[in-house]
Formats: sequence, C-alpha cells, structure tokens
Amino acid sequence: MRISVLQHVPFEDTGSMAKEFSARRYQVTTHHLFRGDSLPTTDDFDWLVVMGGPMNVGDITEFPWLAPEQQLIAAAIAGNKRVLGICLGAQLIASALGARVVPGEHREIGWHPLQGISSNSVYAALFNDNPTVFHWHGDTFTLPQEAVQLARSEACEQQGFAIGRRVLALQFHLETTADSARALLTHCADELDGSRYVQTPEQLAGTEAQFATIHRLMRRAIDIMAAADSK
Repeated sequence: MRISVLQHVPFEDTGSMAKEFSARRYQVTTHHLFRGDSLPTTDDFDWLVVMGGPMNVGDITEFPWLAPEQQLIAAAIAGNKRVLGICLGAQLIASALGARVVPGEHREIGWHPLQGISSNSVYAALFNDNPTVFHWHGDTFTLPQEAVQLARSEACEQQGFAIGRRVLALQFHLETTADSARALLTHCADELDGSRYVQTPEQLAGTEAQFATIHRLMRRAIDIMAAADSK
C-alpha cells in the first residue's frame, strides 16, 4: 500500500497512525506543504491522508497550495482512491466535494463526547458508544452530497462523514498522542479562549485511557479503509 500524507504544519503529523502504517509495512511518503514540498499526483498513491492545521480552507492567498490540494483531493476521490481527512483535512474533503466550510457556532477544543449516528456506513459502528475524543477546531462544514453523516457533538453538528469505505472525513482527532497534544498547546495556545467548549491545558493533556480509546478507534478506521476493495 502506497500512502501519501499531506502535512500542513510541523506540529500536526500522523501521530498514532505512523505506528499503524509501519506495522502493516505500508510505504508512506509525507509531503510537507508548509515548507514547499510538491503535491503528489494520483498515480503516486493508493491512499491519501490529509492532516490538520490552524489555517482555514479559504486562506489561499497566504497558503496558495490549498487550491491545488483540493483539486488533488477531488481527483483522488473521483479516481476511487482511499482518502482520509483529519480536522482541516476533513474540511478540505468537504470543500473539494462542493460543500461549504464555515466558522462554527462554537470553538471546540478538548476531550468531548461524540453522539454516533446510526446509518448503513461500515464506519458508523465506531461511534455507537458515543466515545469521548480529542477536538481542536473552530470551523465546520455542511454535509457533501452522497456522504453519510457519522457523528455530531453538543458543540458541532457535523463531526464526520463517509462515502462508501474509501472516503472518511473526521472533524476530530483520533491520531493525537500525548506529544502531539503538547505540541498543539505550545503552538496554538492563543486559541484557548475560555469559551464553553474550550478546556484548560490540564484537561487537554488527557489521560492514558483517553489516548488508548482514540488510538483503538483510529486503528479500527484504518483496518476498515485498508480492507476496501478496488472496485
């Protein structure tokens, strides 16, 4: 399996996914867009992983690679590639599919529970027990056509969607590790505004049990997407 990772900032990498990909002996190439790496072509990968970042989907003047990145995502989906988006990555998938990305009613930062939504999606079972997961976002998206909504939260209606087995967009972070949570606190502390759904640094640090839960969910999501056939 050839995986191309699109990374937008130094401090939001694949986190726990790196261990999962390594265990499966996948070939992983990371494109560090923040330092000028070129985008891959759809011939370069079987699976596109689009990571998070503090920028907005529409910040094309400051981050000009956001426009061709969305074109690549659209082409990958049209070409029946596997596409996984996390936070900003989920918003980029939504935008590439013609949905709107807008500021959310609430900024949501911290460990908050999801409300799983029953559907025929194979991913829906991941969220049946309303797990508490790690969030760090201010924007949200509308649901693209043909997408199946997977979850919502008290702060945000659209928490994730899937299109078949091969496209998965998650507004929240299942890949976050204790180290990457600390990195977010270091680089994005200005976003901790004390509003209703923004937790304190002490709460954001999380517990071993909380990280174990999200990493188990991340592993299961990877298993599902990896098993998607090529039809």
